[in-house]
Amino acid sequence: MHRRLRATQGPFTPKPRLPILDELIATVLSQHTSDVNTARAFASLKERFPDWSSAARAPVRSIEAAIRSGGLAAQKAPRIKSILATVKEREGRADLARLDGLTDDEVEEYLCSLPGVGPKTAACVLAFSMGRPAFPIDVHVHRIALRLGLIPDRTTAEAAHRLLTPNVPPQIRYELHMQLIHHGRTICTARRPRCSECPLLDLCASGPVLLARGDAR
Repeated sequence: MHRRLRATQGPFTPKPRLPILDELIATVLSQHTSDVNTARAFASLKERFPDWSSAARAPVRSIEAAIRSGGLAAQKAPRIKSILATVKEREGRADLARLDGLTDDEVEEYLCSLPGVGPKTAACVLAFSMGRPAFPIDVHVHRIALRLGLIPDRTTAEAAHRLLTPNVPPQIRYELHMQLIHHGRTICTARRPRCSECPLLDLCASGPVLLARGDAR
């Protein structure tokens, strides 16, 4: 899968690294919206507040106003406020640099203990900010894994995280995650996937069935 997706998508370029807390907040903002909206909302939030401590002290409505361009601001603002307040209470300041000294499991445990943070968000922080060999399971990765038959039917995203990660070589986890996101947005879409153009079709348990039923192109 990795080799075929690289052949069709080209060389991989990692995202610029953000500080741990920045990546955590950016990941919360990215939920159920586009990369463009995420970047716009994150830039607006950073412009509105000079540091995360000031954001932690701000009313939820101020955070909501700052991130409105990213979508679902009313749901995300209270979560961001709670995360920042919890980090500040635990660490004495709104900063998570201390996590660099922890193991992967310890970082995941810490992040998942924060309000509204689950395995997918924790894995994004580990991979994108900390350079650790995590494998985030977002909606695209989850859908493709189910269609390919890599995980049993009706496996939840959280269960998929536990099942898939050990079976993906650590050195390709970040790249494969990004490849699958691109593949899910362009080829293996939620509706009417482009199975006839898929480089993984002969590996896929669902593609031939979808094509035969007329549910794929």
